[in-house]
Amino acid sequence: QVQLVESGGGLVQPGGSLRLSCVASGYIFAITSMGWYRQAPGKERELVATENRPGGSKNYADSVKGRFTISGDTSKNTVYLQMDSLTPEDTAVYYCHIGANQKYGKTINAESFWGQGTQVTVSS
Repeated sequence: QVQLVESGGGLVQPGGSLRLSCVASGYIFAITSMGWYRQAPGKERELVATENRPGGSKNYADSVKGRFTISGDTSKNTVYLQMDSLTPEDTAVYYCHIGANQKYGKTINAESFWGQGTQVTVSS
């Protein structure tokens, strides 16, 4: 059973920074993608940043380009999101996502895992 646990959220003033971490525990054969999503009150969950395979291409929502950076440490099964120049519009619950190929015997399945979310509030 794979579990993702996010941390690093909290209350920060506009212009401040936070670094979110997501640690995956349990059996993971091969990570194929890592990502962060967020959901603000009354809105749908949206993509914030993704990395296609550790060290692969990165994709950011237009609203966070130049301010947020996604990175991963496969040796620790950990994904980070460095968030700088935060604005109140960044307030949301942030969710970590990992896509992985899981090998069970001779079978390989593509599976998707989500964290429980961490609250980020940007306010003065």
